[in-house]
Amino acid sequence: MDKLQKFELMNKIVRELEDLQNSQTALIEKIGKIEVDNMNGLNDKFLEKNLGEMHSKVAENVDAVSNIFTHFEEQRDSYAEKNKSAIEALEAQAAIEAANE
Repeated sequence: MDKLQKFELMNKIVRELEDLQNSQTALIEKIGKIEVDNMNGLNDKFLEKNLGEMHSKVAENVDAVSNIFTHFEEQRDSYAEKNKSAIEALEAQAAIEAANE
């Protein structure tokens, strides 16, 4: 795997981690809406207990994904900085090859 391929794979992973982070955030929001609906009329103890636990677990996942995302994004940026000229040369070469096809 050349430096450009590695950089592109790192970018893909960053995008996937960002998507995972957004998905986890959406879960928190949905759980919160159900909790509010339950408090506004049902007051179901089972829902209250289990949704509260689920909310806590998903919140922990959001924190974990955020930490992984931040770490890997920094790692990708550092790699890009260290290999900037090689990546740019490979990108230029790929653009030339694509233009010649």
